[in-house]
Amino acid sequence: MSSVTLWPAPAKLNLFLHVTGRRGDGYHDLQTLFQLIDLADDIRIQVRPDGLIERQAGAEGVPAEADLVVRAARALQAASGTTLGATLNVIKRIPMGGGLGGGSSDAATALVALNNLWKCGLNEDELAAIGVNLGADVPVFVRGRSAWGEGRGERLTAVELPERWFVVLHPGVHVPTAALFQAPELTRNSPPITMGGFLQSGGRNDFEPVVRARYPQVAQALDWLGHFAPARLTGTGACIFAPCASLNEAQDIVTRVRAPWRAMATRGMNVSPLLAVSARAAPTG
Repeated sequence: MSSVTLWPAPAKLNLFLHVTGRRGDGYHDLQTLFQLIDLADDIRIQVRPDGLIERQAGAEGVPAEADLVVRAARALQAASGTTLGATLNVIKRIPMGGGLGGGSSDAATALVALNNLWKCGLNEDELAAIGVNLGADVPVFVRGRSAWGEGRGERLTAVELPERWFVVLHPGVHVPTAALFQAPELTRNSPPITMGGFLQSGGRNDFEPVVRARYPQVAQALDWLGHFAPARLTGTGACIFAPCASLNEAQDIVTRVRAPWRAMATRGMNVSPLLAVSARAAPTG
């Protein structure tokens, strides 16, 4: 077997999230602004010659066969025709069911890393096309840049955002995404906006009223964090976030959080660290 390499899988925030319609294929049309943040999982990968995909460690309670990392590796095997395999160990730091994109980011990192390590030669567009079949958020992590997203979230335009500090708070509950997309009370007709419109209005998260009503712990956390700064749900929740003027301000808020809530200070990024690791590890010659 080859040596073990370490690959980062960063989280994201949705600075706003509008549902603009329901599509004929059952998915929804969205508009959002993805902000990458420096909270990240890590994936340890060792290439193996026997073609097997083995996940030795991963998200608690998620069987290996259901793990997006394993599914991503197998999808890349099928697309590339490689005979190589991999042993995968996922070091989780991104809360599950929090709307931070942890599973999607892990899948994207597996695609980018194994494309590199297996020398498959697929380009970014080809990896993103594989990724969107695993999850609508996977392409933004494959491309590795904060971005304006439309469609299911896969039509992306890279943007430069202020790399400011955020408090990210997890209220200690798990919010299932699929159930929220099926919620009859979800707003599905938000009018499309432009980047200029977002900068003027700030947008909103159309899932927030649904999550507030169904998960009082999230509603309580939103109200509490809102006393310090404008607080918003990310994705379909359960995590909420608020921008801060400085690291000190973010850390001060974090120190006030009590169990079962968990909070962290994290910084926005325009470029994923995955891109730098991939460039360093790229095969030469």
